[in-house]
Amino acid sequence: MTRHSSTPVDTVADPPVGSTSARPLRRDAELNRQKILRAAAEVFAARGLDVTLDDIADHAGVGVGTVYRRFPNKDVLIEALFEDKIEDIVRRAEAAAASPDPWEGLVGFLRNAVLAQARDQGLRQVMHSYQHGAARVAQSRARLTAPIVRLIDAAKTQGRLRADFELTDFPVVMGMVGFVAQHICTAAPEIWQRYLEILIDGLRERPDLEPLPRPALTEAQLVTVMREKHPTGR
Repeated sequence: MTRHSSTPVDTVADPPVGSTSARPLRRDAELNRQKILRAAAEVFAARGLDVTLDDIADHAGVGVGTVYRRFPNKDVLIEALFEDKIEDIVRRAEAAAASPDPWEGLVGFLRNAVLAQARDQGLRQVMHSYQHGAARVAQSRARLTAPIVRLIDAAKTQGRLRADFELTDFPVVMGMVGFVAQHICTAAPEIWQRYLEILIDGLRERPDLEPLPRPALTEAQLVTVMREKHPTGR
């Protein structure tokens, strides 16, 4: 009687020793991964993070199964794509905090950060919502706090930034301009620059400056806002 092993049998033979048949598969896998990341970057930038992995597969020209083999869910893909982008923003913030002119450092960083987010809906959502991305993205985002605090404190000490501007105001200001960039872009793609400069002018310290009518959000309130579903893509 023939005995049947309980161990599953691999019906695909191993390549011969010294064979290069496995190498093209590895190269193809990496090429597909890069193709998926490029497609995701384009789709997220144009349409935000509420797209599906099927949408990204279509844009990449690969089967959806190929996407799922590389990225089992959308958060894994978001983490892979946006961690480096956020790290670049962190580096810019640290460079701005080291500027000899704190006000110019603050304003320059604000302009660069808003520019990056105005041109990338996905990046804006990752920066302003806890709904998307995994631990590494959250850690990168959290690293922005220290250099921005230094920028704000130094610009206040310099006498250029209004004294009642707080850390929690910073993401709200960026979000306001991002909203303009997203919703008016079809009529006037760069109009957000006008409103950013209006906001920057309102941040300047002046002798005749009226105090703001309400206090800034608390940290807890800001976290609550960022944990709510981002309006983009509803």
